[in-house]
Amino acid sequence: MSDKKVRVRFAPSPTGPLHIGGVRTALFNYLFAKKHGGDFILRIEDTDQTRFVEGAEDYINESLTWLGMNIDEGVKQGGEFGPYKQSERKEVYVQYADQLISDGWAYYAFDTPEELEAKREAAEAEKTKFSYDMNTRKDLNNSLSLSEEEVEKRKSEGVPYVVRFKMPENEEVSAVDMIRGEVKFNTAILDDKVIFKSDGLPTYHLANVVDDYLMKISHVIRGEEWLPSMPLHVMLYKALGWEKDRPEFAHLPLILKPTGKGKLSKRDGDKAGFPVFPLEYTSPDGEVASGYKESGYLPEAVVNLLALLGWNPGTEQEMFSMEQLIETFSIERVNKSGARFDPEKAKWFNHQYLINMTDEDLAKRFMPELKEKGIDADSALVTQVVSLVKERINFISDLWEQVSFFFVAPTEYDPKVVKKRWKGDVPAFMAELAIELGDVSDWKSGDIKEAIAAKIEAKGLGFGLVMNAFRLALVGGGFGPDLMTIAELIGKEETIARIKAAVEALA
Repeated sequence: MSDKKVRVRFAPSPTGPLHIGGVRTALFNYLFAKKHGGDFILRIEDTDQTRFVEGAEDYINESLTWLGMNIDEGVKQGGEFGPYKQSERKEVYVQYADQLISDGWAYYAFDTPEELEAKREAAEAEKTKFSYDMNTRKDLNNSLSLSEEEVEKRKSEGVPYVVRFKMPENEEVSAVDMIRGEVKFNTAILDDKVIFKSDGLPTYHLANVVDDYLMKISHVIRGEEWLPSMPLHVMLYKALGWEKDRPEFAHLPLILKPTGKGKLSKRDGDKAGFPVFPLEYTSPDGEVASGYKESGYLPEAVVNLLALLGWNPGTEQEMFSMEQLIETFSIERVNKSGARFDPEKAKWFNHQYLINMTDEDLAKRFMPELKEKGIDADSALVTQVVSLVKERINFISDLWEQVSFFFVAPTEYDPKVVKKRWKGDVPAFMAELAIELGDVSDWKSGDIKEAIAAKIEAKGLGFGLVMNAFRLALVGGGFGPDLMTIAELIGKEETIARIKAAVEALA
């Protein structure tokens, strides 16, 4: 790696919500920058105005903030290399497009979309493929085939044109990808890509090369779908005289569907019921897509999950804080092949983070839901309650189902448990137990158990049968943590009241 300052950029287009594949790209850029004491830049690539979506830029910022990726420079943060939005840098690109034309590396093309479509159709009819390249450019409508006077005339008359990069003929070019090693290509198989459009804006290719150079980007870490563009970008650095300042490239593997072939899509998430976006997103036409945050995932769990999609720490360790990831991350340990997304593993990570959270913190996060349900519970009680069930939950939203009976007496009883446990001498025994428990002076789990055990022994009943009936009375079913702890926490009066209510309801 060179000794120049590490500066990386995450450069999404504001065309909708940020897919977790994009989030993973942002994360790997962030980890790489922080590992090497560098800068993480957020640049908005909005040169395709036809696909611009209102609010998408704010969504990108909010997503990265929620996940704990602090942006060093960007539209909101500012910085000495701004503006950080490509639509605000138009004049910059015109200058370099003009330079490429005057140096013979690019040319004006006046072909209409209809003319190009006709060429494509004609090629298809002959079972070939049309490509705008070194073999066809001389026969097309451009400044290489037209006279200088004709070109100037068309420009002055406002005839729409694009600028195409003039790919040299039969030139061997190689570049090193930090993940994939040396990548070689021959310009003979490459077409003359449009680098400047008729709307006065550059395409991604010119804009990102110019911006990366001017913003002193040292490493370009992006998805493997951009690998086919790497030869053109390498050639643009050469054509602009910036070869020695060319950043190092790394193309990340795809995130694949949980099953089957292809990369993870929103459709996969919709079908299997898991999010593929960090935050909930409402499209301009009102369609709502679920987000990890709103689905109950902790940001730390999402970061941990994404870090291990395509990167291998080289050890058995799976749980990493952001600080540990920064310390451990290396681009050399990123895999070449795609990483399969596992929704169950995502839940597992969230579960791990919840059980490692302090009981106080978990209780604090659960309190708003209790308030929503009109329950004004003591925080010390809530802390005790969540500590009993945290091993059983994947999300904070799972807590109510596990602990509701601590705050609200059951109004229904599981019929299967009733049939199995509430029979024979049990109902009469429970009615008597309600009276006897009134004599327990020190309402602690050990004393409660002792009193019940003595009563069971006196009556000659099965301990398991009675305890299951007791649980049914207190919680409404056959689930929940230690029964005597439940009785102690809900209190003496409430325990007795619930036994009486069950005896009455199940008579």
